[in-house]
Amino acid sequence: MVASPDGSFVVDERMRLAWARCVEGMEWNGKTCTGTPLMLDRAQARARANERWKAEGMDWRLPRAPELQHLVNKAAQPPGVDAALFPATPPEWHWTSTTDVKAGQANQYTYSNTMQNRSGQGEGQMSYLHGWAVHMRTGEARKDVGKDSKLPVRLVRTWVAP
Repeated sequence: MVASPDGSFVVDERMRLAWARCVEGMEWNGKTCTGTPLMLDRAQARARANERWKAEGMDWRLPRAPELQHLVNKAAQPPGVDAALFPATPPEWHWTSTTDVKAGQANQYTYSNTMQNRSGQGEGQMSYLHGWAVHMRTGEARKDVGKDSKLPVRLVRTWVAP
């Protein structure tokens, strides 16, 4: 991965992705990321990506969990993202676009289908209340993060070489 000529994003040519150098709320000043990270719930994070897409005309989006995990170097001491490429990254959970959809056969005439994963029964609350997040220190991904949780966001877009 390499920084763009102006330093505002990082290019991963192998995965064909361009990453925002700073998390949302912070700004690249030519040397580092300054400011305060925005802490957003999942709906706000998605809206933020759409706002940047419209404002800049580039397809900014929330990354999928495996894409965000790819930024974490677990072998580094201490583990985490490359601070030279992604300075001031909060070492905590970050939102992804990954959703958890339980696939399986369903019988529309069986009432138990509607009761599956209902709060207080089975595995817990229904999956639409949760989203996936990745911890930027460990690379761990979790699917049970409440969508109302306030987390930092790093956006990504498709990279097309000039």
